[in-house]
Amino acid sequence: MRRDNTIDLRGENNVQSNPNLNKVLLVDGMAVLFRAFFATSYSGYIRKTKAGLPTNAVYGFVQYFFDAINTFQPTHVVCCWDMGSTTFRTEQFADYKGNRPEAPLELIPQFELVKEVVAEMGVPNIGISGFEADDCIGTLANQLSLDSEVYILTGDHDMLQLVNDRVKVAIMKKGKLNYMVYDLETLFAEKQLTPLQVIDIKGFMGDTSDNYPGVKGIGEKIALKLLQEYKTVEGVLENLDLLPKGVKAKIEANLDMLHLSRDLARIRLDVPIACALEECHWNLRKEAAALKFEELEFGGLVKLLG
Repeated sequence: MRRDNTIDLRGENNVQSNPNLNKVLLVDGMAVLFRAFFATSYSGYIRKTKAGLPTNAVYGFVQYFFDAINTFQPTHVVCCWDMGSTTFRTEQFADYKGNRPEAPLELIPQFELVKEVVAEMGVPNIGISGFEADDCIGTLANQLSLDSEVYILTGDHDMLQLVNDRVKVAIMKKGKLNYMVYDLETLFAEKQLTPLQVIDIKGFMGDTSDNYPGVKGIGEKIALKLLQEYKTVEGVLENLDLLPKGVKAKIEANLDMLHLSRDLARIRLDVPIACALEECHWNLRKEAAALKFEELEFGGLVKLLG
């Protein structure tokens, strides 16, 4: 591992960890699938089977998946998925993620196809209607970190709020075999934030990707300064009179949206799901996976099965 916690397998090929602990890899399935789709379709070429079924995202997903397996050497693996666009967050705020474009037509049939591939490899697929994959990952990380070391594979920086002594977040960076692994120390060194402040900063600055505004007129720089000074949203509100008049006025005018934005940003840890360690032990089903790869004309990937 390089000093900046970026892992690049062209250098070293291992992540230092406690060998006595179970190591669970929680995969943010949709984040990996979307990344794989756009990484392999930017040129305009979409991989398809002879029958015309698009498979480029699934093909790329499998490559990213095994890169992560080889990097983090987990003993247990779970894939978590979004289950539709309607969740408790859209009920709270109708415009939540309302700026997202429709999924590309070639990607749509791959949403179910990738789950079939994951299942054939012997990995549980977990998702629940009304919640996002983030909430499933947060809940499972909370449950499984009691007696395991947990790595979360994602491209979503919102997941950094889940970092603790037993949970690390591996952010996929550009290119394969390249991750930024955040623990508590790295998170503070890189972002000057604690995990809970990752939530609070979104309350102030909002999130353009998820389409909620936070406090109008307060961006990342001011939000970070407020949290460095007063630690939490509550700390800021208790000291409103000490703030510059302009900042105070903006917060007072957007108080409801401040609280709503923070709540939208908060990953839930109590989703009604569970996955016991014995249900997600990593034991690749080589024959079943090979048959599925053959069906999808993934001949070049069979070598990944060992």
